[in-house]
Amino acid sequence: MPTACLLCILMLPIVVHAQDKTYKPLFDRDGPPEGWVVRAWNDVSKEPTKPSQWSVKDGVLTSGKERGNWLMYEKPLGDFILELEIKIGPQGNSGIALRAPLKGDPAFDGLELQVADYRYNMKALDSELTGGLYRAIAPKKQVYKPTEWNAVRIELKGNRFKATLNGELIHDLDLSKYDTLVKRHDGTDASPIKDRPRIGHIGFQHLSRDTDPVLIRAARLMELK
Repeated sequence: MPTACLLCILMLPIVVHAQDKTYKPLFDRDGPPEGWVVRAWNDVSKEPTKPSQWSVKDGVLTSGKERGNWLMYEKPLGDFILELEIKIGPQGNSGIALRAPLKGDPAFDGLELQVADYRYNMKALDSELTGGLYRAIAPKKQVYKPTEWNAVRIELKGNRFKATLNGELIHDLDLSKYDTLVKRHDGTDASPIKDRPRIGHIGFQHLSRDTDPVLIRAARLMELK
């Protein structure tokens, strides 16, 4: 074997190992998650009406019993890759906030990748089901697995948004092209997707109607320069 090829083979494990280290686990310590705050589901500048304690045990993040809140990451992010697995119950309703300001509703003032069991709202639009950018853009396909662990990968870089659910590509978007106004829950207009912030906070929602908690595991983050 040529010397150059042998050197490439010997160096490969080192390169892969270095790449793996660029991911940061989000919930690697038991107890209340550090660097996160709990806020009201419809305005993350406010405390929730009923206190809810999210906690971590053995790498699994579990919501409190009280519905109607977001767990928000205090550090703002611009370009990043977020990977995790999430599980909710038959009346489960959650979501992943992306580039959301720490005020207002992440679904309308930032971005929210919806995670909801279809039984939560049998009249839901495609953009209100799992994988939709809430009320704005439906996923390419519906591949959510009810009451099972669902693997999510989200990549945001500038205007580019990519998401996979359970290994299936559900979004590959240029956010700057989406100029349609989105209706809030009160019927007023929210900004179109093209005008949403490019820097903000990630978070996880608990709005389920059942007693099953929102569960998240294997959550890790890579910030992109």
